[in-house]
Formats: sequence, C-alpha cells, structure tokens
Amino acid sequence: MRIIIDDLTHPQVADLLQEHLAGMYANSPAECVFALDLAALKAPEITFMTAWEGEALLGCGAFKRLDAQHAELKSMRTAARYVRRGVGRALLQALEAEARAQGIQRLSLETGTTPAFAPAHRLYAQQGYQPCGPFAQYQPDPFSLFMSKSLHTPVI
Repeated sequence: MRIIIDDLTHPQVADLLQEHLAGMYANSPAECVFALDLAALKAPEITFMTAWEGEALLGCGAFKRLDAQHAELKSMRTAARYVRRGVGRALLQALEAEARAQGIQRLSLETGTTPAFAPAHRLYAQQGYQPCGPFAQYQPDPFSLFMSKSLHTPVI
C-alpha cells in the first residue's frame, strides 16, 4: 500500500468522494452531514491523502487545520472493495504522522451516530481517540459523535 499527499485530480478520487458523500447522506439527516466535497477539500488549510495499490485507489482521508496546533479529520473513506483490509487504519496513522510533522498537537473529528458508523467508532477508539464535546463550529447534536486525540509525544 502506497499512501501519498494527493492533489485531488485523479478521476478515481472524485468517484470515491462521491461515494463518500452519498454514504453520508444515506446514513445521516442532510442537516447533520458535514462532509466536504471535492472543491472544499482543495482549500489550503486541508491536507488530503490517498492510499493506492498499483493503480487501484483504496481509500482517502484528510485533516483540516483549525489553528496552529489543532486539526480536524475529514473525508475518511475506504473504497467498498477494500473494506476490512486495514486501509482505514493505515490512512489514519499516515494522517496522524503528517499532522505531527506539520506541528499539529491535537486531532479531533465529528462522525455519525447511526449503526453504519460503528466500524469508524471502533477504529477511532482503537487508535486512542476519546469522546469529547463539540469543537470548532459544531453544536451538540444527537447525530454527531465528537472524538479527539492528543498527538503530543511526551518526552521521557
């Protein structure tokens, strides 16, 4: 698996992001969908990464810088054919490493609460994300679960 910082120009990326948005709208009320579209993911405060195996796009993920030390995970999606093969975990770890390299000390996320989001909840919890309150522009919402993780590595 090859994970890269991506410029969002490959047609497979656009297709996967369409799949992602469709999944979000299928599993959450429209007013509770905070997924970004292709154009929004090109903003300068966003780092977008993709996972590839040869010419096949396995998944994507991003983080949006909120301030100098805090970023939000966005657009985490594994292509349907590659679910349960470790793509999400690998992307999450690569995003965390890149965030650390950019000086980010905390990653937070908002995800859905319906049963379709249970695999994401497990992945984030296994990787050390803890439930937290709303952050940035978010408000309390029964369809949103907020989680956060410190990326600060203590000096021993």
